[in-house]
Amino acid sequence: MFMAVLAHLPLGAIRAIGSLTGQAFYAVSARRRHVVLTNLKLCFPQLSESERQALAKTHFILLGQSLWDRAWLWHAPDSQLEKRIQFTGDFSIFEDKSPLIVLAPHFVGLDAGGAAMTVLKRIPMACVYVPLRNAYVEDWVMKGRNRSGHVQSVQRNDGAQPLLKILREGMRLHYSPDMDFGMQGAVWADFFGVKAATTNTLPRIAKLAGARVCTLVTRLTPQGYAVELGPVWPAFPSADVQADVYRMNHEIEQQVMKSVEQYYWVHKRFKTRPEGQPPVYARR
Repeated sequence: MFMAVLAHLPLGAIRAIGSLTGQAFYAVSARRRHVVLTNLKLCFPQLSESERQALAKTHFILLGQSLWDRAWLWHAPDSQLEKRIQFTGDFSIFEDKSPLIVLAPHFVGLDAGGAAMTVLKRIPMACVYVPLRNAYVEDWVMKGRNRSGHVQSVQRNDGAQPLLKILREGMRLHYSPDMDFGMQGAVWADFFGVKAATTNTLPRIAKLAGARVCTLVTRLTPQGYAVELGPVWPAFPSADVQADVYRMNHEIEQQVMKSVEQYYWVHKRFKTRPEGQPPVYARR
């Protein structure tokens, strides 16, 4: 109810609350601050410590703003979303009824992109999710993400078969594979020059379903959000799963470089380490 009430505030007021939340989170959460700074040091060793700290502070502010933005994304009228969300890209690719996987990397605007596609574009989409520990919060999140009634959620542990069925039935798959879930169903692939346990599900599902793949990146802006749809990837998947996974990471890297501070650096992307290599998130 609180978020529903908050949805009626001006965007500037909501963003101010989010900024304060992010700054407080940066100040008190030493553990997550350490994760962000470690990720930035691994991926951008050329930056100075002060530059990485500035990036981290900005990232936490954006995280806080994206958290409170869910008030209007999930509870405000559609007309409010139309005013605050802008689209770029060729959306005619959705007119082709063949299977399509929309690769949506973990940027702070990820949920805004989902709302933009299903509420404003009215495109039925499936998404893969990891259940939350708090059942009440999970219920709110699932209802918010499905405010359009056009979303089908699939638990990650359900495997590939539900995803193949969804794609073959004509629903689009909104897929975010850029997290570390260990080495089961994964391969080692560089992410910003660092070996990362990377799921090979995208090329496998694309091949089995005969699906096209494109990117969808949503970035937070002063006006709301900017949703950028990329073109369909040519010659993907190939006959080489390892090469396809490297390509996927490279595509994500290119998007990250456009707005480094907006990527989801609070995730332990390098939690799984190659044999013989020490953990990178251990605090001294």
